[in-house]
Amino acid sequence: MDDIVRQAIAKWPHVPACCGWLGLDARGNWYMRDDQAQAAGPFASPADGCHRVSKGSLLLHDKLIDFIARNYESDASGQWFFQNGPQRVYVELEAAPLVWRVDAAYGWAVTAHTGRSARVQCCVLDELGRLYLDTDLGFGLVHSQDMLYAAEAIEQGSWLPEECLAADLPTRFGYVLSPEARQRK
Repeated sequence: MDDIVRQAIAKWPHVPACCGWLGLDARGNWYMRDDQAQAAGPFASPADGCHRVSKGSLLLHDKLIDFIARNYESDASGQWFFQNGPQRVYVELEAAPLVWRVDAAYGWAVTAHTGRSARVQCCVLDELGRLYLDTDLGFGLVHSQDMLYAAEAIEQGSWLPEECLAADLPTRFGYVLSPEARQRK
């Protein structure tokens, strides 16, 4: 976490958190979700099969994206958030809290969409063929562009995928896909 963020928290310790305003897609892209985007539908398809989603506006400003990445973490209940000064901005997740890039040149080293490197602890495959990694930094989805490298890691026995239903992943790995939906309950 940035020092300036720590200082803001100390100065204003009781700023209320917000939900629904920031989303992370399955490719590690951040989306700003204004009132109109939120009113148009959820960030990701809910479990009820509704396919009406509203991602919002793709963030493209490199310095803002870097700031979010440096100040992105989870709370004790598995909700991931961006600490924006003294305010927690809880993140709507399309698939998982982290998105992994795989580097085959370095023994299938993995780096999160936030730029942090991690050590793989286990590999999970869901019923849709999506591959996830649980690491020392947390749980995340392998980026679609890196599936060839992930397949090589599996074929060579470096990663041994376990099967798990996508709907069971948040409970098993302790994360919340939609803090906004959770707050409404």
